[in-house]
Amino acid sequence: MKTAPNIARVLGLPIATGITMCVVWHVAVTSGGVPQYLLPAPTEVARKLITSLPELLGHAAISGLEAVASFLLATALGFAGAVALVYAPLLREIFYPSIVGFQLIPKVALAPLFIVWLGTDSVSRIAFATFLSFFPVLISTMTGLQNADPNAVRLSRSLTASEWQTFVSVRIPFSLPYFFSATKVAATLAVTGIVVAEFITANAGLGFLILSSTPRMETLTIFAAILMLCFVGLLLYGAVSLLERAGRRWFKGA
Repeated sequence: MKTAPNIARVLGLPIATGITMCVVWHVAVTSGGVPQYLLPAPTEVARKLITSLPELLGHAAISGLEAVASFLLATALGFAGAVALVYAPLLREIFYPSIVGFQLIPKVALAPLFIVWLGTDSVSRIAFATFLSFFPVLISTMTGLQNADPNAVRLSRSLTASEWQTFVSVRIPFSLPYFFSATKVAATLAVTGIVVAEFITANAGLGFLILSSTPRMETLTIFAAILMLCFVGLLLYGAVSLLERAGRRWFKGA
């Protein structure tokens, strides 16, 4: 359990670093006479964030809900696919080389294909973001399930446990660090995937707001939208971290 000084250090250092960076940014912009349309001061960005908060929250709700849907789909499909490939050697031999091959493809380049295949509504954006964040969950969960302690597996089987009981009581607990590490990556990729898809086809969302503000040189709006994207990503990442703690405690207590 973390002590008070440790908590202060964990929270204080990032906050102090962020404040220092903002101060340096503000001084560099104001003293250097940088035009606002190129790089606005952080105080101006904060002011824009406050004055445009209702609009930004509306766009953030759209992007955030689609990111959450993509993350949940990617997590479910990645976990189910990992279990199938671990327990079905034939499937692993058939599909694993293709999975590795897909890992080598720059997936962002495939975003227009999802628009062609699925249309211009939210389904195509969610599908692309799911595709983008699916692979880390699949690969990492496979690794975790395969790297379960062989002694624990043998002990479970020697106690006449079924394959399902061994899976729940041995393989899943050993795979949790791999699984949750992958879901944290998937959470950030889901937000990235939604924003990239919104750049291509959307009439709302933070990605759309950033893209529509670019031709008008509304740099303040772009920075405010990016800051709101950071909040959305942090909320999703924090939710995954809380689920990780709850999952580990549950399996320890089970």
